[in-house]
Amino acid sequence: MKNNFISKTITASVLAAAMALSMTACGGSVSSASAVSNAQGKTASTQPASGKLEKIKFVLDYTPNTDHTGIYVAQALGYFKDEGLDVEIEQPPESGTAALVGSGNAQFGIGFQDTDMATALTSKTPLPITAVAAIIQHNTSGIASVKSKNITRPKDMTNRSYATWDTPVEKGVIKYVVNHDGGDFSKVKMVPSGDNSIVQLQSNADTAWIYYGWDGIAGEVQGVKLNFFAFKDVNPVFDCYTPVMIANNAFLKKEPETAKKFLAACKKGYEYAIDKPVDAANLLIQQVPDLKSSKKLITKSQEWLKDKYKAEVSQWGYINPKRWNAFYKWLSDNKLVSKTIPDNTGFSNDYLTK
Repeated sequence: MKNNFISKTITASVLAAAMALSMTACGGSVSSASAVSNAQGKTASTQPASGKLEKIKFVLDYTPNTDHTGIYVAQALGYFKDEGLDVEIEQPPESGTAALVGSGNAQFGIGFQDTDMATALTSKTPLPITAVAAIIQHNTSGIASVKSKNITRPKDMTNRSYATWDTPVEKGVIKYVVNHDGGDFSKVKMVPSGDNSIVQLQSNADTAWIYYGWDGIAGEVQGVKLNFFAFKDVNPVFDCYTPVMIANNAFLKKEPETAKKFLAACKKGYEYAIDKPVDAANLLIQQVPDLKSSKKLITKSQEWLKDKYKAEVSQWGYINPKRWNAFYKWLSDNKLVSKTIPDNTGFSNDYLTK
């Protein structure tokens, strides 16, 4: 989830240990959906492809939200079945999605270039995972604050409090943006936090790292006026890929065509969300009834994200090597990772369909 950095940040030692353990599935799984009605009142086809469906396990990063819409649309409208796949969608275990996918107990999941992937790739025992698709084309995260506090730029965080997850990459980014703008990072008061929600900003901290497509929109829905600046606007090097779809390397090597089929179905799901954001929001809620109480947020978030899934690129999921490499070079130059990540490591566009 966009407001829970800890859920997607795992230490190298935990990752290594997780590789040796046999993972068990956690609750909240969603099996292939039956036919559902689309916005035009027609019944979507979910007829399986000929022959036995191949089972695929897909692990989310957090609770279902609009980052995941295309996956749930593909499930609801039978795009996975059309590709001969029976996809099970699960919420992550406490050890994290990257560890589960790396262990081979799930073929696909959701990760983040800036956190769990950076850790996984630089561990003493690197996880065998690869980012195979960018869910959103540009980094939508940044620093938010309640408007009345008049924190409009990074240097204004000096002598103010910040809700921190206390992770090296996170604090390295905050230090850079504050000092680069003429502020003093040493005077930013760090408030431990595991949940950077709008409630947090109104009660416990002056500033927080949020993803605007969810918590920023939540502020709008709740009528909370916010100031916000995006990291990528401070320095383009922060326009990293977050979130991404990750896959197990052994699976990719053994079943590349299956991987392509899975991503082809996801592509159709996200393109549907781009073209029909309101209908896609409704399908997400149908698939995850617990989201019904947040329908206004889901719909507004979906409308905001529809232009962010592909942005200026023609191919959903495409990862720009220059941007990917630039961010990892920045991490290395600032000694925020234990070793250098070679160019073009950790991602592939080879499994995407045109």
